[in-house]
Amino acid sequence: MAVAVLLLLFLGAACFVYMKRRRPAASVPGTPSAALVAELRRDVGALCAIGQRNTFVPENLNAAAALIERELQAAGYTVERHRYFVEQDGVHAENLIAEIRGPRQNNDEIVVIGAHYDSVEGTIGADDNASGTAALLALARRFARSKPARTLRFVAFANEEPPHFQTHDMGSWQYARRCRDRGEKIVAMLSLETIAYYRDEPGSQQYPAPLASFYPDTANFIAFASNLGSRALLKRSVDAFRATTNFPIESAAMPEAVTGISWSDQWSFWQFGYPAICVTDTALFRNPNYHTPADRPETLDYERAAHVVEGLVGVVEELVR
Repeated sequence: MAVAVLLLLFLGAACFVYMKRRRPAASVPGTPSAALVAELRRDVGALCAIGQRNTFVPENLNAAAALIERELQAAGYTVERHRYFVEQDGVHAENLIAEIRGPRQNNDEIVVIGAHYDSVEGTIGADDNASGTAALLALARRFARSKPARTLRFVAFANEEPPHFQTHDMGSWQYARRCRDRGEKIVAMLSLETIAYYRDEPGSQQYPAPLASFYPDTANFIAFASNLGSRALLKRSVDAFRATTNFPIESAAMPEAVTGISWSDQWSFWQFGYPAICVTDTALFRNPNYHTPADRPETLDYERAAHVVEGLVGVVEELVR
């Protein structure tokens, strides 16, 4: 067993080195859109003002869903509520779906941009995951009047956090299963998970062993990560991000056994054979406020989060071509 785990880690590291060698020299990004910075700050603040968003306080989870629905409707979308029963809690939860259909010949190919809007018990979840939800809304607004070649869906998921994490009660698991049952062809899924915490001090970035030898030790980058089966999607997404912005990015296609690789909604899509990647600031590997009451809006870097969203615009444009 130990030999097998070491082999998996070696294969993951090898995949990472392949991606790392292709990265051009880093440069200092310019100034992000002031309007986008303000937009992200506002949406994170609005979600956090609701309080903890989970089935322990179902009225707050419902309030967050209503807020997301209003914002998507204001951008011009018709919003579908995907409601399902949460067995272990005896309550209902909802995913919120906004869609732009592709032309007839390509509308069977679907690109999903997703983020979970719940927070862990006892927290208001600014980085985890109001930041990802705010990025989802920002992207949805920027594509609202687009005409993509592939169908584009923006989905806000319930119940990513414990005790639902990696169970059938995750909103993303319920949604991915529904897509499979309907025979839908999802060609790409991006999970936006904790994207707004950054630091410039050496030693501010940590990793699961043995990856510290390959990654930088400063928490000033965004990470794109996938399992090995999604490595083609990862490469395409990373290339598009780098073509759009010079904001620092690190990437890795790793075996799912590597700590952290499957820790968000991309995991649900992998269960049903769909390619999916995670976009993340690496959460607990840099953010000391992760899953604590200290994960608050004032701890986040909205300018750098705006750079990430600007880069993601280029990624989505590439994926829906």
